[in-house]
Amino acid sequence: MTKKEIKALISLLDDSDYEVAQHVEQKIISLGEGAIPLLEEEWEETLNPDLQKKIEDLIHDMQFNATLHRLQEWKDEGATDLLKGMWLVNAYMYPDVDFAAISKSMDQLYFDAWTHMKDDMHPYDQVKSLNNVLFREQKFSANTKNFHSPANSMLHLALETKRGNPLTLCVIYMVIAQRLGFPVYGVNLPNLFILTYKMDGVQFYINVYNKGLILSKADIDNYILQLNLNPVDIFYEPTSNLEIVKRALRNLAFSFEKMKDLEKATEVTKLLTAITDEDPAIQ
Repeated sequence: MTKKEIKALISLLDDSDYEVAQHVEQKIISLGEGAIPLLEEEWEETLNPDLQKKIEDLIHDMQFNATLHRLQEWKDEGATDLLKGMWLVNAYMYPDVDFAAISKSMDQLYFDAWTHMKDDMHPYDQVKSLNNVLFREQKFSANTKNFHSPANSMLHLALETKRGNPLTLCVIYMVIAQRLGFPVYGVNLPNLFILTYKMDGVQFYINVYNKGLILSKADIDNYILQLNLNPVDIFYEPTSNLEIVKRALRNLAFSFEKMKDLEKATEVTKLLTAITDEDPAIQ
């Protein structure tokens, strides 16, 4: 379809005949994301508030469906790129944020950390060096004032503001650590996401939310004991990229629930369900 034809179609979204309006909406959706710029143009040009609202809803639905399908593809391809998975979580609230921009920020942090590394460093020294770069030089820190804000689950905002929740900070830390060749992985603790350094009989834990504090297994034992839970492997061993992204989506849904925005919480749960083999509600 030509641009003129598409714009003519968009103008019919507000047709008084419900069936016509529905048919037009489905036709526009079938055109894919390429129609969004034209929808945005029409939104700016029209003075009809009802049409503007319909265009806003349609753009949101198209962007949401695109994000859902990309998340499914990411999972089906093996969920190997954690940064891409977190960017797709980011896309729910900020569909216009470019993956290249996030990658560029991470590349710069990696380079800053790499310049501080020396050959044959002890694992503890590797972690302390990375801690120094991220928490002293770059001044990343926990966002304790707005802990439940949905913004805390947005990776690009964590990179911009240098504030985030345990998960987003851990993802930044872990991606850089792995690029440096460190065997650092995520660990799904209850109420707190942390990292573990695990290789050749050496294992300890890193609390990124507390500026990279190094923890022992005994510290994790005590934490589990305080929560009156039974110690199970998932609390001690590395988790997958898929599980990390699923936890990010659960965090985001919970944030919207805390804000009483049940519509957005429901949508995020749909994204979670799209990459979950079992019902996420029973996890």
